[in-house]
Amino acid sequence: MKIDVIESELNEAQTTLEKFDNNITIFGSARTIQDDPLAKIAYQLGKSLSDGGFNVLTGAGPGIMQAANHGAFEGKSKSIGLNIKLPKEQTPNPYLDECLTFEHFFTRKVMLIKYADACVFFPGGFGTADELMEILTLVQTRKGKQIKILLFDSAFWTPLLAWFDTLKDNQYINPTDLTSFEMVDSVEQVLEILEA
Repeated sequence: MKIDVIESELNEAQTTLEKFDNNITIFGSARTIQDDPLAKIAYQLGKSLSDGGFNVLTGAGPGIMQAANHGAFEGKSKSIGLNIKLPKEQTPNPYLDECLTFEHFFTRKVMLIKYADACVFFPGGFGTADELMEILTLVQTRKGKQIKILLFDSAFWTPLLAWFDTLKDNQYINPTDLTSFEMVDSVEQVLEILEA
């Protein structure tokens, strides 16, 4: 890990992203196929957000990211991707007005969160869980700005919330930590929360 590469990534991303306001970051599985109902919803959400004046940021990959970018790309605002170089090269999806490429997950994650006014988490694997835990920690410790965190598909996230309740019962987190996010099940709910 080279400090100069990290500094370059952060500076380049800041120069690009500070030009954009009203940004919503969408996280979710790279493995979701485009015919999956969740991908179709991510497309609808991306389009609705974009037409509503929000730029959509994702990790630039396939799956939920591609679906959300596709919708945003066809909308009125910008579709922005923050790609990551992987051993099996991740190709950015084709629905991007702006694309930045990162060597390191942590610099990419910083930028996906720093310039977001809200984050929407679709179902996903280790990467999505890592991103969610990072932002919950930043909000809990007030090391990041207080933003809206939405968990899409309550059936998927309910087991995680049961574990969060165990953390609360054991006093590993405070009850107020459980108020830092909301569960949603429709594009309409997301829009209503963001516009409130």
